Amino acid sequence: MKKIKIDPITRLEGHGKIDIFLNDSGDVENCYFIIPELRGFEKFCQGRPVEELPRITTRICGVCPEAHHMASAKACDSVYHVDIPSAAKKLRELLYSVFYTADHTVHFYALGGPDFVVGPTAPKAERNILGLINKVGLEAGKKVIKLRSLAQNIIQTLGGKKIHQVTSMPGGVSRGLSEEERETFAKDLEYFIEFGKFTFDVFNNIVLKNPDYVDLILSDTFTQKTYYMGLVDEYNKTNFYDGKVRVIDPEGKEFCKYEPKDYFKHISEHVESWTYLKYPFLKNVGWKGLVDGVSSGVYQATPLSRLNVSEGMATPLAHEEYEKFYQTFTGDSSGKIPVHHTLATHWARVIELMYAAERANELINDPEIISKDIRTIPTETPTEGFGIVEAPRGTLTHHYITDEKGIVQKVNLIVGTTNNYAPMSMSIKKAATGLIKRGTEITDGVLNMVEMAFRAYDPCFGCATHVLPGQKAIRLNVYDKDGNLLTSKSNF
Repeated sequence: MKKIKIDPITRLEGHGKIDIFLNDSGDVENCYFIIPELRGFEKFCQGRPVEELPRITTRICGVCPEAHHMASAKACDSVYHVDIPSAAKKLRELLYSVFYTADHTVHFYALGGPDFVVGPTAPKAERNILGLINKVGLEAGKKVIKLRSLAQNIIQTLGGKKIHQVTSMPGGVSRGLSEEERETFAKDLEYFIEFGKFTFDVFNNIVLKNPDYVDLILSDTFTQKTYYMGLVDEYNKTNFYDGKVRVIDPEGKEFCKYEPKDYFKHISEHVESWTYLKYPFLKNVGWKGLVDGVSSGVYQATPLSRLNVSEGMATPLAHEEYEKFYQTFTGDSSGKIPVHHTLATHWARVIELMYAAERANELINDPEIISKDIRTIPTETPTEGFGIVEAPRGTLTHHYITDEKGIVQKVNLIVGTTNNYAPMSMSIKKAATGLIKRGTEITDGVLNMVEMAFRAYDPCFGCATHVLPGQKAIRLNVYDKDGNLLTSKSNF
């Protein structure tokens, strides 16, 4: 049996590897998507005052600390049984919408986009943001840098820091906006809409008008039918910050809709010995292995998933593109028929970019955004709390249990990428099986197309894992029967 190793995998956040095994005939026998690192945040959050967690959990990841900041803050509100003022909620959502626009920009232009804009089998040295800029023009690079710069400035003001934000706390936020800041940011955020339109043009002109790319998107190699998960508002429209989690089955029928406090009634996690990342699945369907279909509990939580579970976007330009998206793939612009093409996730991500830009503009022009009423001081005894937001990479759940003094006793986190570990593994195996056949020349381009199967999910294993690549951080302590430490050994 022959083994093909892709190590390290590229253009993602974090570390992982793919092992592909070929049988004696040269066909794919099996495929493993391995995450060789260990996350420990649930354990070292224990014993901390719960109000510290919105600052601590942002350290899980430098790519999307805003997501953990928001989920943690909402969990803390829940722990203290406090409703935050309307202005505080809008300030949090404004920060989050700005972050979403910037984060999706990074994936499209630096991580996922080069496969389509430059080409999936182009030379490795060209499949990056520099190659993309060379293809679409220097002006594109300037636009990306400007968007990121404006976003980071707004995030620093609203969050206290550009990375690892600190302003959200139980009951609200620690700082508001002045009218002068609002006026400045309102002008800046107008550019976000223009950037979204520009990105639509790039996708339409380079991807959708290329028949080879469209054939690749529609191919069975990059298609699988699973359940889908995403946060929706009261009208079943996509929402990143608040709402209920909606799950649909592969046929588009609603399977369940739940509040954050009920997540454990619906989600469980499967463990395999050869990887440190867990496999979440729908508890009321069950774990049937890495297979798709109605009888499998595997689900996806991605930009494509969020569109599939919604009944439209809550802003006009994004909704217009939403209708075009579903009309193109299903012949029905309503979105009632789910799209199952993994690579269509890139288009869904661009639609979300525009929604976030439009929502940020709505919020910055809301008169209440400069209100001074931005925090309700908690007065209830802390107990247990839940917080859910839609991270760019999937539904993010924070669950805290404290004692009566607010000291954390237990933490459970299900991060966006973790939700997608099973479908990512399935997508990689299906891509490998479809692309590698008896007699196939295993080129760098072929292996890159296998990587495209996970890259569509924009995984962030920095969220899931936290030791240096290449080794497992282990410390072994030996105690006697009285609890005295006899010896300690470690590999770090």
